[in-house]
Amino acid sequence: MRRLVWSLMSVAALALAGCGNSSDSSQNASQGGESSASAGAPAKANAVTGSVTVRDANQLSGDAKLDITLVDVSAPDAPALATKSISSATTFPQSFELDFNPTDIDPAAIYVVKAVETDGDRKYTMPIQAPVLTKGAPSQVSIQLVAEQTPGEKELAAFTAVQKQIGGMKISNGTKLEDKVSRGWQVFREAGEVKFIREEVDYGDKGFTSTDYAYKDGKPWVVVQQKKSSKDAKPTSTERVAWAQDGTLVLKKNEAGGKTSTLSDDDAASLQKQAQSILSLATGGKGK
Repeated sequence: MRRLVWSLMSVAALALAGCGNSSDSSQNASQGGESSASAGAPAKANAVTGSVTVRDANQLSGDAKLDITLVDVSAPDAPALATKSISSATTFPQSFELDFNPTDIDPAAIYVVKAVETDGDRKYTMPIQAPVLTKGAPSQVSIQLVAEQTPGEKELAAFTAVQKQIGGMKISNGTKLEDKVSRGWQVFREAGEVKFIREEVDYGDKGFTSTDYAYKDGKPWVVVQQKKSSKDAKPTSTERVAWAQDGTLVLKKNEAGGKTSTLSDDDAASLQKQAQSILSLATGGKGK
């Protein structure tokens, strides 16, 4: 009888122990599940971070400025979500952080970081976009900026392209003798319009100039003038000026002795006046 009682008590104890373990295990499992769910929940981003580098940053002046913005490119008229400006941006890489309100983010929209470095009339821009935040894009980006042509460089490149085509244009010639000055020119026309004039002027002991003038719609467009001591001598200087379609002066440079400097507005105006004078002279005042 005693042996039976001990057996029943043992069974009861084991059953109670099993219930206790089962309860603890269930509780632990429940707590563990909640912990895992909390750990796996993504943090809600409220900032985009990154760095910007500039190719050939050693060419930047102390006036360079870096502007960075976070924009929604799927809504072009929408205001920027965040902006940052850095003055005297000459040391790279530059780190940045753009803070924004998470509630402003639309998961269906497309957001990008835009960066532009401005140094005088030259801009350094992004060759590729930097998407962020939505559609699997990150919240941290690395951006490299590269130099764009300045407005003056663009006009000069277009001038060089026209210069290479003058051989296929209609050509006429002219000369004029003045007091101690000998002048000769070639006029290049296309579709009845003067596109180009090449002029050589011998000032005797005062030197020699060789000048290429390009025109658009009868107005001076680009002037490149070489100054020499004589016709066969090497240029002592080369002056370049260019005007945009609206007449804005976008290039005024002088190269002399291996150095480049900025022409004065008066010198640029003098070259423009020369372009107008030779056009009138070479066309008998018709301008075409």
